Amino acid sequence: MELSGSVACPTAAQARLLRPPADLRQLASPRYISCRSFAVRSKVTKAMPSLSVSFQPAFRQPVTRATWKKKHNIACYQRQGAPQIEAKSMEEVYDALAEHLLSVSQSIDNLDSKYIVGLAGPPGAGKSTVASEVVRRVNMRWSQKHAKDSSPNSNEDIATMLPMDGFHLYRSQLDAMEDPKEAHARRGAPWTFNPSLFLKCLQTLKEEGSVYAPSFDHGVGDPVENDIFVKPQHKIVIVEGNYLLLEEDVWRDIRDMFDEKWFIDIDIDVSMQRVLQRHIGTGKEPDVAAWRISYNDRPNAELIMESKKAADLVIRSVDY
Repeated sequence: MELSGSVACPTAAQARLLRPPADLRQLASPRYISCRSFAVRSKVTKAMPSLSVSFQPAFRQPVTRATWKKKHNIACYQRQGAPQIEAKSMEEVYDALAEHLLSVSQSIDNLDSKYIVGLAGPPGAGKSTVASEVVRRVNMRWSQKHAKDSSPNSNEDIATMLPMDGFHLYRSQLDAMEDPKEAHARRGAPWTFNPSLFLKCLQTLKEEGSVYAPSFDHGVGDPVENDIFVKPQHKIVIVEGNYLLLEEDVWRDIRDMFDEKWFIDIDIDVSMQRVLQRHIGTGKEPDVAAWRISYNDRPNAELIMESKKAADLVIRSVDY
């Protein structure tokens, strides 16, 4: 099924996408989702103090094509501020990013310190795949490198991923909104998440070195509390999600938590075709799936593409 071309999202429409319903504040209570630290093993129920995060992107500018290719054997282009890497295959990209994070891990001496990467991109860009493949390669190469070490933690994983999906609002919270039908139809828009709890989770991780976070059960359609444990030995954490680089409200504070900000750049028509097939694969009729693309997924994707300018590194998607 062919989808229509990209339609520019005007400022007013973007504001509507980002503006939560008036009744959202009372619905976003921690009683619905909790984010526990390993140290205290209790729900985070009050705001934590702001943390001073030292931001030093590892891909320091200027990054030239020659220096990147010499180190990683794939191309890196300097385009309007953020370096952009391209390769013949995503496998090459995964390898290069893993090698980079391994080099970063060598400088992390404090066991409780975390190097947090924010990986953003529109739906269908392959964020989960990139995050999981890079994490797998980091852990595999770390294990191979330290196979003969006698230290007790030498064989433990040092990298993990943390999806933003677990910070969706519950269906019951959407049901309680002024227009439940619209809330469910727009699920996946920024205002259908709980960014305040997401921020608290990242702050806890930075401050205490470990955290319990919610996952998302796609079969049930709701978050699962405390299902993901970021351990103290996880030096590298790749957080992946749609809205990590937005500028508005709490999202800006979330963006500031990341030591590096990556963005997967993809043709929006390609990403929407992937999302369309995903909807159909979950049982939606093709016409219903196409309607959801035009009404919800594509406007969200256009908003997300606007946040690419905040990235430290742009990863050009290669079709898989």
